[in-house]
Amino acid sequence: MIRIQNLTKLYDDVVALHDIDLSIREGAITGLLGPNGAGKTTLVSILTGIITKTSGQVTIDGLDLDADPDGIKAITGVVPQSLAFYPLLSAHENLEYFGALYGLRARRLKERMDFAVEVASLQSFLHKRAVKYSGGMQRRLNLAIGLLNDPKILYLDEPTVGVDAQSRQYILEMIQKINADRKTTIIYTSHYISEIEQISDDVVIIDEGNIILNDNKENVLGSADALTIQIDSPGATVMDAVRSLKGVTCEAGSIYIEKNDLLYVNIMQVLSILSEKGIGMLNMRYNTSRLEELYLRLTSKELRDAK
Repeated sequence: MIRIQNLTKLYDDVVALHDIDLSIREGAITGLLGPNGAGKTTLVSILTGIITKTSGQVTIDGLDLDADPDGIKAITGVVPQSLAFYPLLSAHENLEYFGALYGLRARRLKERMDFAVEVASLQSFLHKRAVKYSGGMQRRLNLAIGLLNDPKILYLDEPTVGVDAQSRQYILEMIQKINADRKTTIIYTSHYISEIEQISDDVVIIDEGNIILNDNKENVLGSADALTIQIDSPGATVMDAVRSLKGVTCEAGSIYIEKNDLLYVNIMQVLSILSEKGIGMLNMRYNTSRLEELYLRLTSKELRDAK
């Protein structure tokens, strides 16, 4: 669906994206993760035609981004992190206005508005000013507007920011339903790693303008919930010894012990190996998110505010 080759974006002497190669599968939900300033917004802005690239090639649904940007925009829906509607207008008025901007008229406009309202569950508040909506309702209206043109590709940028747990779950379930029912290709950007784990098919991690992970979620997660032991200065002999245990895997300085019938036996054996080799433990956590562990290891744990 989306093919990116040698994509680079420069802002003066700052490299925002560095020679990126990436493919996005048609009909999949791709979770896009990365620290502040990693290049996520720049990448999405290029794909949606908001900013221009410096070099490289982008093909979306068989259309070249340079040759046919309008054709790509016609099949694209964007739900930005900021609320992109008029707060003094009602949901009905906002949908009618933005639908007209998409070129929708008469019966087609009504059909798309009815669909968007139903998906976002705004029926009871359709003629109420959006400024009076709760945070969750405003997020749902934001999503409804992004669905008006029946996009083949939908970009979602932090669509659950500032909402309560019930609204967040509803929005996530709605996104999964849209993907399942309409086969919409979805690129989902979030800082909530648990959301990426819940809804994505593929995971992409970007950092400092480079793609550092691009894989199927199941391959990334690898196994069921596990006990994670982070160790200090792992050696090859230690890691080989631990890997020989059934249900135990290792990634750099982390040891994952699967939650199965051998859990307690494996815990004792791993601890025995570490003690014998004089390797210290940094921490131990149960029911950990392997995606979060991998993300922090790949991007490092330093704060990125200054960047």
